[in-house]
Amino acid sequence: MRRFYVFGFLLLMAFDTLAQLSFKLAGIHALPVAADLAWLSRVFGQPWIFGALAGYVGAFFTWMSLLKHAPIGPAFAASHLEMVSVMLLSAWLLHEPLTLARLAGAALIVAGILCLGAAEGDTPEEPSGLPS
Repeated sequence: MRRFYVFGFLLLMAFDTLAQLSFKLAGIHALPVAADLAWLSRVFGQPWIFGALAGYVGAFFTWMSLLKHAPIGPAFAASHLEMVSVMLLSAWLLHEPLTLARLAGAALIVAGILCLGAAEGDTPEEPSGLPS
């Protein structure tokens, strides 16, 4: 079951990262930003928008599969790992600055997820009361 969690959360992070980076790239290529139909057509005319949609659809189905088996606390926390991956990939691919505050925030996110995962592993399973 542990492999299922690791693979599932890595897949979820990949889909979420694809969606976020694709939206960023679609937005960048549709500049300048304006609150009008021309700007919306530029955004939705970008091929990156399909990556964003594919990422969100993939993330949805991966998340639904994970929720059937994973404990909700660590699962919810781990679902936010894409914040770290998007930050790192944006720094590499889009040359966004990696500040000390961003790196500290990423470290806190990862530390929180590890703490929740460790706490969940130490908790004995409670009987559900449902017949098997």
